[in-house]
Amino acid sequence: MFKRLRRLRATPTLRNLVRETRLSVADFIAPLFVRQEGKSAPIASMPGVLQMDLEDLLKECALLQELGIKALLLFGLPAHKDATGSSALCESHPVATATRAIKENFPDLCVVADLCFCEYTDHGHCGILKNGILDNDATLEILAKQAILLAQSGVDILAPSTMLDGMVIALRQALDAKGFSHLPIMSYSTKFASSYYGPFREAANSAPSFGDRKSYQMDFSNRREAILESLEDEIQGADILMVKPALAYLDMVRDIKERTLLPLALYNVSGEYSMFKLAQAHNLIDYDNLLLETMTAFKRAGADIIISYHAKEVAQLLQKGF
Repeated sequence: MFKRLRRLRATPTLRNLVRETRLSVADFIAPLFVRQEGKSAPIASMPGVLQMDLEDLLKECALLQELGIKALLLFGLPAHKDATGSSALCESHPVATATRAIKENFPDLCVVADLCFCEYTDHGHCGILKNGILDNDATLEILAKQAILLAQSGVDILAPSTMLDGMVIALRQALDAKGFSHLPIMSYSTKFASSYYGPFREAANSAPSFGDRKSYQMDFSNRREAILESLEDEIQGADILMVKPALAYLDMVRDIKERTLLPLALYNVSGEYSMFKLAQAHNLIDYDNLLLETMTAFKRAGADIIISYHAKEVAQLLQKGF
């Protein structure tokens, strides 16, 4: 006697009834880029994604809310860059300014603030350099100052992305000391030094002017170290962990998910987005179905939260009943 597993695949209703993994619009965070100065501009390598001025950002928030997307991740594009990223420590910080406007107009939206310095430094590295090398502890000091500034602007979640040693505990202590013990930290806890980030560096004007980020982002060959990075951030006080990028790292999502009870986010990054859009433009794929198949794979692997430039498209497909 053998099992007739096809019995439960016979009709759409049966397949839906026994479906094990389900996508919801509530799973998604939409990443957005906000400019400190200048009009909105398209990002050539990321079709459909813009560097937004504040007016267009608020229009985008209205659309996200209409689609049922309740969370967004903000990246700031400053008018001024220097060696220490001083624009990230001013009241005119583009993410702080945008957060205040969003909270005034859309108080129910959850604003997640990316916390880093690569967009704000003229050298494109993620903090203070000493003899051409990122100074871990000096950067932690200014990272904490930026965290307090963003907390004061009204952000709901801080998302530090620098991959520095001791980053989470330094931020937790600084936030608690200033009365922000309630503010969650979503750490980029396992972030690989990946070629999938290429289009983001155009989007955020953040490509390093020399060298690379391999001394602080993770070697993509290392599985055990990747697990250790996330578990260390949990020990230091992270509230949400993250794996970045997505497509080539679903094994890491499963490995970390099996070792933590914290929520786990997955960042579907710019290069992954651009590859899908290029394939769509050339009619190489059944775009809508492949998009939902991929997002379902992210959840099946163990992601609780999906950060994706596809968030609006997925929401629209789910509304249609795909």
